[in-house]
Amino acid sequence: MGHDKNVRVLGIDPGSNVTGYGVIDAGRTFRPVDYGAIRLGGKQHGLAQRLSMLYQEVRRIAAGCGAQQAAVEGVFMSKNWRSALKLGEARGAVLAALADAGMEVFEYSPAVVKMSVTGYGRADKEQVREMVMMLLGVDKVMGLDTSDALAVALTHAMQGGLG
Repeated sequence: MGHDKNVRVLGIDPGSNVTGYGVIDAGRTFRPVDYGAIRLGGKQHGLAQRLSMLYQEVRRIAAGCGAQQAAVEGVFMSKNWRSALKLGEARGAVLAALADAGMEVFEYSPAVVKMSVTGYGRADKEQVREMVMMLLGVDKVMGLDTSDALAVALTHAMQGGLG
């Protein structure tokens, strides 16, 4: 990897209902700093309210985590246009919040994330979670949205995007 100093990276896996986030320190090794999921509470709030909540939470996490760079999972092709549209709206809120927090933002496709973390571009979410937990030395099982977000952060670190 060739980095003597650690660089902190925030990874985000946007979702219309649940958005995963993960912060890692990357250098010669990878260390988890913080991770979890932002749950938007489903149908009791309207779309605009949920997007605002997502924006505010991502902005708060980004401002407080100490990372200068953020990695976000890119769009995947969906057969359902409604799902794709909702995901696009969530991604927009996430990208705006990260930019507003002054972060440099990088995007990685799901296939690149899977390939970077597991060595297989069609790995399932459980395989990604297992590898993330192994790479970060975490033994407490985490949610799939959270492990996907950490996988995005790890991908950024492994792709050499650290600067």
